[in-house]
Amino acid sequence: MAEDNRNANDSDPQKKLDLSFASLHPEALGEDEKHRPQPIDESPSLIEAKDLLDMMRRTIDQLERDRSSRGDLKILNRTLRELRYALKVFQPFRRRRKITIFGSARTRPNHPTYLSAEELGKKMAGHGWMVITGAGGGIMEAGHKGAGREMSMGLNIMLPFEQSANEFIVGDPKLVTLKYFFTRKLMFIKECSSVVCLPGGYGTLDETLEVLTLLQTGKQTMLPLVLLDAPGGTFWKSLEDFFNNSLLANELVSPDDHRLYYITDDVDDCIAHTMNFYRVYNSMRYVDDTLVLRINRELTAEQLNKLNLEFASIIVSGSIEASGPLPEEDNEPEIAHLPRLRLHFNRRAFGKLRMLIDAINDC
Repeated sequence: MAEDNRNANDSDPQKKLDLSFASLHPEALGEDEKHRPQPIDESPSLIEAKDLLDMMRRTIDQLERDRSSRGDLKILNRTLRELRYALKVFQPFRRRRKITIFGSARTRPNHPTYLSAEELGKKMAGHGWMVITGAGGGIMEAGHKGAGREMSMGLNIMLPFEQSANEFIVGDPKLVTLKYFFTRKLMFIKECSSVVCLPGGYGTLDETLEVLTLLQTGKQTMLPLVLLDAPGGTFWKSLEDFFNNSLLANELVSPDDHRLYYITDDVDDCIAHTMNFYRVYNSMRYVDDTLVLRINRELTAEQLNKLNLEFASIIVSGSIEASGPLPEEDNEPEIAHLPRLRLHFNRRAFGKLRMLIDAINDC
């Protein structure tokens, strides 16, 4: 079984990479995601880890009382084992910002999109970011080739064809092989601070639309989603035309939902968009009905007043207020020094929320 094979590499990946936070680029240093709720729309939990483990054991007992079928138990068992191992592999790198790169496994090394993915991986690694891909060939291989082995993490999928780990990540302790697409997609999105999608087939479109759906519904913490085309390419523009002509025209999405993604055909523009997202904005957390935006520097009263005027439509009551950390955030001491903005967000207009973050970064 794949996990049994992986256990030979079940070692501490930190030996392969210096994670002395003092040596990291400041732009590559994120929050400690151990305490990030999943999904993001949950408030910080006061339930202790021991209590959660007890709840899981009771759930297992309930499965036995339910006389669950062997097939159902196999799915649950495999899911738990895969996620347990994947979470362990990613654990030492939690505060290192990471970019997830999606794209076709079939793209040839001489194709412009392959070259763009390779350049993207190299330049993001230069900023101190790690690169996550599906560990296969094509675009995935290109991202790892550009980043280099030490800055690469892989989430491979077991398929009877087309998907063996590429030479730049194979045998690395930062490679995880999974059976199920849904556990793989969870790890892709949960562990990253940015997503870049290059052209690909059904799998790439599935991954792209999954990220977009999670952002649109607020199940994923806000992050930059960039659709990167080949220079002069129209792959993503064609998809956006469909969004506008078939979805928006029929009122199946909201007018501001297009702000949840960014289309470009230039690697440097893609990187600038990604890095700018965290220029002032740092991270977000819900505390009951309050949305807390952690920011890297305080805003002036004039800037705050301008935000309140521009984004009043997404506030249920009160206003956007400057704040320090709330008591419920005391399990994240590494960002306790950051100023906050808090608001009673309507939890519906996520395209507009992305616009608020952009406006904060432009302050």
